[in-house]
Amino acid sequence: MKNSILLLLTLLLISCGTSKSGSQDQTAISTPPPTPTAPSTTTVNTVKDKVEEKTVALATKYAESITEDDLKKLVYKLASDEFEGRKTGEKGQKIAAQYIVDYYKNLGVSAANTDGNYLQHIPVEYFRGRSKDASENVIAYIKGTEKSDEYIVLSAHYDHLGVRGEEIYNGADDDASGTSAVLEIAEAFQKASKDGKGPKRSIIFLNVTGEEEGLFGSKFYTENPIFPLENTVVNLNIDMVGRFDKKHADNPEFVYLIGADKLSQELHDLSEAVNKKYTNLILDYTYNDENDPNRFYYRSDHYNFAKNNIPIIFYFNGVHEDYHKPTDTADKIRYDLLQKRTQLIFYTAWEIANRENRLVIDKK
Repeated sequence: MKNSILLLLTLLLISCGTSKSGSQDQTAISTPPPTPTAPSTTTVNTVKDKVEEKTVALATKYAESITEDDLKKLVYKLASDEFEGRKTGEKGQKIAAQYIVDYYKNLGVSAANTDGNYLQHIPVEYFRGRSKDASENVIAYIKGTEKSDEYIVLSAHYDHLGVRGEEIYNGADDDASGTSAVLEIAEAFQKASKDGKGPKRSIIFLNVTGEEEGLFGSKFYTENPIFPLENTVVNLNIDMVGRFDKKHADNPEFVYLIGADKLSQELHDLSEAVNKKYTNLILDYTYNDENDPNRFYYRSDHYNFAKNNIPIIFYFNGVHEDYHKPTDTADKIRYDLLQKRTQLIFYTAWEIANRENRLVIDKK
């Protein structure tokens, strides 16, 4: 009897132990592993904000190298009597071309031609009797760090009307202002390049001749491109950006934009966003209207790129009382406006050069 009771107790103890162990095992199996915590929307936005702040700070750093004083020195030089009005094919234009070449050399910006020659020769016959001699585009180049086979062209014409009678047509606004802007933007991009900060896409600095005679320099380049037109992402063309017209006399913090939406809505939207982010100029689209009788869209060097299905923006300050007169002199330029407009163009080029995808062409 005693043995039977002991056996029964032993069995009960074993049963209880097994049940407890089984309960523990079941609990372990049924408890799910901890779920990783997803980043909150606030965290994601904070990271994006910090990245954006760094991007803006970097672009601003190099834009600040574009100064009123530097632009003023360039305009006064290019629009001086020494350059004799820079008429295509004549002595003054040749002097101006060499001055621009020397400027790029001093910056350390490479020639576009692989042989180191900054000049693109245009034979006299090409001008159809509108030039006494051959002429030259001046072309410099900064190679992109990641997308070097895609190109952004920054252009301005450096020629003007020359000497008529005893009067020199110095062309300070038309287009020493645009030429100076291109040179200062080249300096800003070169500083960034030396610091190892881009640009991802290649930048072409195209100083064209023959604009006043009929857009010949830009036409010659697009017919004889050094870099493939099919890989040219955009042309930002600068022609007269140092003055203001009567319409904006009360508030000259503006610039006319022409052509941004003609081939690419994305370019127009990007241009608007860049201005809002950095410069807050008034962007006036009066001359972008297809029905505008001035037809400025067809009257400067960007048009030869647009004809080749390349998106463009034409930056312009409008016509003033000194347009195509010997009174278009360097002392009448508003260098504060020239600086701000040049910085806007730099920021726009910077954004296009460093974005992931090239601009979408969605219009014909």
